[in-house]
This record gives sequence, structure tokens and C-alpha cells, in this order.
Amino acid sequence: MPKRIRLNEKSVREAPLVKGRDYQIFDTEVRGFAICIYRSGNRAFTLDYRSAGRQRRMTIGRWPEWSTTAARERAKELRREIDAGADPLGEREQGRDVPRFKDLIDRYIEEHLPHLAPTNASDQKSMLRKLVEPDWGNRLVADITSSDVEKLLTKIAAGRARPSKAKPNNRARKLQGSKPTPIRANRTGEVLRKMFTLAIGWKWRTDNPASGFRRRLENERERFLSKEEIGKLAEALDRAEDQRAATIIRMCLLTGARVGEVRQARFEHFNLELGSWSKPATTTKQRKVHRLPISDEVAAIVRQRQLIVPNGIPWLFPGDVPGQPVIEIRRFWRSIQREANLEDVRIHDLRHTFASLLVSGGASLEMIGKLLGHSQLKTTQRYAHLMDSPLRAGVDAVADAFRPRPKLVHNADQDRKSA
Repeated sequence: MPKRIRLNEKSVREAPLVKGRDYQIFDTEVRGFAICIYRSGNRAFTLDYRSAGRQRRMTIGRWPEWSTTAARERAKELRREIDAGADPLGEREQGRDVPRFKDLIDRYIEEHLPHLAPTNASDQKSMLRKLVEPDWGNRLVADITSSDVEKLLTKIAAGRARPSKAKPNNRARKLQGSKPTPIRANRTGEVLRKMFTLAIGWKWRTDNPASGFRRRLENERERFLSKEEIGKLAEALDRAEDQRAATIIRMCLLTGARVGEVRQARFEHFNLELGSWSKPATTTKQRKVHRLPISDEVAAIVRQRQLIVPNGIPWLFPGDVPGQPVIEIRRFWRSIQREANLEDVRIHDLRHTFASLLVSGGASLEMIGKLLGHSQLKTTQRYAHLMDSPLRAGVDAVADAFRPRPKLVHNADQDRKSA
């Protein structure tokens, strides 16, 4: 078999296999350019050259994905670089060692997320895997620019189509149109800013392209239950067959706690003599111990659970899995929504309702923030507009003091008759 010919499609295709070994057929036009015939039957174009006294062999591409003509042109380009002193294979190998964004994601998940609350960590991991990695996974960390960040966040803010149930029986499905998700874009920007800050500390780049990302306008959902709706909810909970789940919902409304905090509550967290509940850092969103006073109604619930829950079980609401608290109550909540005609109300809206009732009772924003466990005042500021009602009542009282009083007007004819 020839060792050197002018390679073409026919010679590459018809080159025979040699049992037990690989071999090369070199091109007569470009020095070092060859087709490598592997014992497996695969064929690939290669370029042999020397750099710094070392013999190197670089694979250009596989045949037939690469045609002979295209591979020869690429070989000519590489040969010119080599003659100018470059080492293409060495540069390629060095590029493999440069961290890519998927490497940054892996390290962020491994080293940073374990320090966050489980729910927050899970949400960030999903965000990175589904929204960021598909676009940036193979990009070099050092190549990401501020414009790349803006382009990605704009795409996320536009939303994405996702499958959803089209019928209650779950059999037919259709694809929903995309809905704008500006809040998701902002949260992604915050995660990217933290990731690049860590990347600077890891010496993976020298600046943070997400430090000044443009925040999208957030129209936060505000849903507060009226007194009538609270009454309907209470009646539906009283009629519920699953009183364990019903009591969890009651505690959410009576304490303003997140449903996860209530589900994971343990008897040891409650001091009934002092009337307080100390939530451990492992269950709170802010990862800090949160101590708050409880009402007599909540204390009564805890005492009732002490009578119901078997001895030796620490959970206020033990789940069906031994050694675990209640894991899921979404199905129960959906049934309560239908029963009380509160289809648009989320469990988290009970927390907002708790805050609105505090406001109507005259509580300050500082008090509301402490009861809800907010670590930042700006989080509590969303309830500031609810204080307009008591303020308006005060303004109306002042206006009433200056309002002209009605005067008695005498009837002249009646006065004459009386005289």
C-alpha cells in the first residue's frame, strides 16, 4: 500500500484496513498532512509536525464529516502557523485546561450551595442547570462579558414556553405560550454576580461582568384575604378530614410562618410558659435563629399536638415516613381552595394576610419585620402602603373637626303663627 499519494475522496474511501494496527497515508502536497486508517474502520485527517524538538500529531477531523479538500485547506493554515513558530496542538491542550462556565457551575454547586438553605440551594441549582448552562456551558469563564449577561437575562425575562396540563384528567397536554419572568431574571442576575465574585477569588477571572446588571421591574403579587375569606377558610379547615394538614394551615395564618417552617416544627422549639417559638437556623430562609411570640391559640395547638403525637416523636406534625415530618400538603391545599372558593390564593398569601392584619392592628413596619423574620427592612417595605388606612382615618378625623356643623333655620310663617 502506498505511504504517500495525493489524497482525494476516492483514495481515502478505498484505503484498506490492516488487521491489528493503525496506519497513515501521507499527502504529497502538504507536508505532514495524512489520513489515518484505524483498525476499527474509522478514518481521520491528521497533521504531523515538530515543535521545540518534539514530534506532534494533531487530529484535524474525522472523515467523511471533513472532506479531503476542507481538511487539506485546514492543514495548510496550520502549517503556516507552525512555520511561524506556533504549536497548535499545545494551544488546544492548554485551552482544555482553561475553566469553562460549566466548570464554574460545578464548583459553585459543590462549594457554595451547601452553605445555603436547602430550598434556596435547590432553586439556584435548577436555575443554573436549566437557564444558564445551556447557553454558556462551553464558554470560557474569562470570555463572558457584560453584554453577554444582559443578553442572557433579557432572554430569561422574556420567559419560555413550558408544558402544562390542558385538562383536569392529566391526559391531554399542550404547550403554554411563554410568559414574562422578570423576577426570575433578577434572581439569576444575583446568582451570576455571586458566582463571578467567587471566580475572582478563585483566580479564574479578574472582573465581575454581572456586578451592575440591569434589574427588571418586579410587579410583586399582593393577595390578602378579607375577613369574609378568612371566615370561609376557617370553616373549610374545620370541615376537613385531614386535621393534621388543616392545623398546619392554621398555624401559617396565626404565626405568619412559611409552610416549611411549620412542617418542620418540633416540640422542643416551643416555650409555652413564655409563649414563644424559636425557629432554628436550619428551617428559616435567612439561615438565622428566629424567635417570635405566639398567641394563646397557637399555644393551644401545640398542647393539642402533644396529646395526639405518640411519645418519642419530636415533630409537631410527623409524616407518613417514619422519622420525618409532613413532606407535602399541596394536594390538601388544592382541595381547601375549592372548598372555600379561594382558587387564586396560595399558602404563602396567608403570610401576607398575617402582615396585613398586623398593620390594621397598628403594628409598625419594624414590628412586622421582626415577627416575619425579615433580615432586611426593604423586604418589609412592601407592606408600607397598607398603613394608608389608619393614616386616612386620622386625616378624616382632623377634617371632621373643621367640617361646618348644620345650622337650624327658622320657618318665618311658623314663627308668625306662634306669635
